[in-house]
Amino acid sequence: MYIFVTDQLHFMRRDVFQAIADPTRREIINMIAHRPLNLNSVAEQFHISRPAVSKHIKILTECGLITIKQHGRERYCEAELQKLNEVAEWVEQYRTLWTKKLDALEKFLLKDAPGAKRSNAAKVKKKKTTKQLSHKKSSNAKRIIRN
Repeated sequence: MYIFVTDQLHFMRRDVFQAIADPTRREIINMIAHRPLNLNSVAEQFHISRPAVSKHIKILTECGLITIKQHGRERYCEAELQKLNEVAEWVEQYRTLWTKKLDALEKFLLKDAPGAKRSNAAKVKKKKTTKQLSHKKSSNAKRIIRN
């Protein structure tokens, strides 16, 4: 028994996360965010085939991040960046979560810091610094005595 999913793929709605997952599409969004560009201008900026660029633009259009408008003979891509709010909201929930976790870790570390014993690495570093300072003092003293 064979199941063909190709017909179903045409009906699947692409989302913003699919659009920004590809670096080429992110660059296209960046380019047209500043000003509308015609399709040829977009394609000239990449070292990939024009059909590949057209496929990226099609995906961006399906996601609602760009619209294509006809001006005379030219077709221009215009950014519709409101859809990126969906990504911003998703990122914000994790920013809040990680901020709380890192704040809790900081409190835990600060609470234990004053009474905590120094690690071996800190002790070794302090010894090296003390030796370096005493060596510098003795070198300076020798110079003073010679003069």
